[in-house]
Amino acid sequence: MVRFFLSLFLISSLFGYEYLIRFSHVVSPDTPKGKAVEYFAKRVEELSGGRIKVKVYPNGELAQDNVVIRKMLINNQVQMAAPSIAKFTSIVPELGVFDVPFLFKDEMHVRRVFDGDIGKRLLNRLSQEGYVALGYWSNGFKEITNNKRPIIYPQDIRGLKIRVMSSKILVEQYKALGAIAISMSFSRVYEALKNGYIDGEENTISTIYVEKFYKVQRYMTLTNHGYLGYIVVVSPDFWASLPDDLKKVIKKAFREATIKGRKWAIELNKRALKKLQKIAREGKFRIDYLTPEDRMRWKKIMIRKVYPKFYRVVGKKLIKEIMKLENVN
Repeated sequence: MVRFFLSLFLISSLFGYEYLIRFSHVVSPDTPKGKAVEYFAKRVEELSGGRIKVKVYPNGELAQDNVVIRKMLINNQVQMAAPSIAKFTSIVPELGVFDVPFLFKDEMHVRRVFDGDIGKRLLNRLSQEGYVALGYWSNGFKEITNNKRPIIYPQDIRGLKIRVMSSKILVEQYKALGAIAISMSFSRVYEALKNGYIDGEENTISTIYVEKFYKVQRYMTLTNHGYLGYIVVVSPDFWASLPDDLKKVIKKAFREATIKGRKWAIELNKRALKKLQKIAREGKFRIDYLTPEDRMRWKKIMIRKVYPKFYRVVGKKLIKEIMKLENVN
């Protein structure tokens, strides 16, 4: 470890900076997270006066998130990452609350949780496990795509193989609907859809468009059934090595990138939907929209079959706390 830090010091000295941040993530630079990372990198370098250099590795170039979280971040091989919240549920089970289907009404409801007491409590739990958690970034609500048939009613998804992130709640969500949930790394999804290993996947509209999933999928249903967010984490060893003034720089750049990222998430999802609607009008893709009544059919199944299974793990009290924030001004 001493040799590792010495080599970093020698490399940084040659290039004129004092600290190097390797920031790893698994999506395209054109996604909300990708743009937020690039903005963060730019602001850190500006605010630090060049003392910190940020090297961004998108599209899983260094490793997939599970490896980054479990090994590379802890060993300071990667200094920062922004994995999806679902990736942390095996470490802090309560974070699984963000995977609970149909729990969040809209973007503002999610932000009340991210920015409020609940969000802070959950970040503290992650800190107790040895991670330096700066906060949450946004992507948006997830929709369902597939290659078999239109999905409007819950029974329409029965029997389909749907890719999910590694999360017990997401697996149970599809099991309750009679579908088959298959966990796999994000980098494998496109080929798995293309070769028919899986029938569909769930993701935000911007990701579906940027990753070109629509080229290997025939149908998309706007379900808004779950929220896709991220937690930005820092290597504990790297954080401990920073002087207080540079820690403040990183926190400030993070706050600015969070605000920008939220705007980009909304804008990019809207822009991507318009582009997919155009493709749909050309007959190459079909988009289905759930009415409030349709959505309630799905939600009732989740409340009956999925929620009770995770009351003990996630906390029934926590779920009720989030429900109470639905219509707060």
